[in-house]
Amino acid sequence: MRLYSYVVARDYGFAPNPFYEVCSLATCKPGIRKAGSVGDWVIGTGSKEKNREGYLVFAMRITEVTTFNEYWQDKRFQCKKPNLRGSKKQAFGDNIYFREGCSGQWQQRDSHHSYRNGAPNQHNIRHDTQVDRVLLSREYSYWGGSGPKIPARLRNCDDFDICAKRNYKCGFPKELVREFVSWLMCLERGYLGSPLDWLRTP
Repeated sequence: MRLYSYVVARDYGFAPNPFYEVCSLATCKPGIRKAGSVGDWVIGTGSKEKNREGYLVFAMRITEVTTFNEYWQDKRFQCKKPNLRGSKKQAFGDNIYFREGCSGQWQQRDSHHSYRNGAPNQHNIRHDTQVDRVLLSREYSYWGGSGPKIPARLRNCDDFDICAKRNYKCGFPKELVREFVSWLMCLERGYLGSPLDWLRTP
């Protein structure tokens, strides 16, 4: 069991997407999506710029790994395809990538990662699809902007801080991971609070 930690700089309920009883990481963080396996944990913490450093945004135990095309076609996840004319929950859907045929180009659905006029954003396409993996979890907690503060003992354990600064962190001592997961297991599960940046979005 490994633990991956990163800072959620932009919290719109898109990456991760915590809705419809499944937390999905389908865009951004290609390093985590490449390495993460079933049974591993992924946590996101708040940013210093938004006065949420050291607070949890979400925590998910990976229960399934799939590809973009499988995610796109799976009946279970049609609800995660974005509808920009729907609710905020619908607008920030992350099921946005697919390609037709083995050598077909990646297609990007009109979404949070495309341009405002609906045109595909090639920069985001290249970044997101460099790893053809989607991480899924039915064992997660998502607090958005109201997450708990991580105990000090988990941030200063033999010079290891569970919170990342840039990119992401992993390779934590096993004892730290065990203690952190034990603390997580005592917290409530599911969708528990709205994304922080929804408060800044009309």
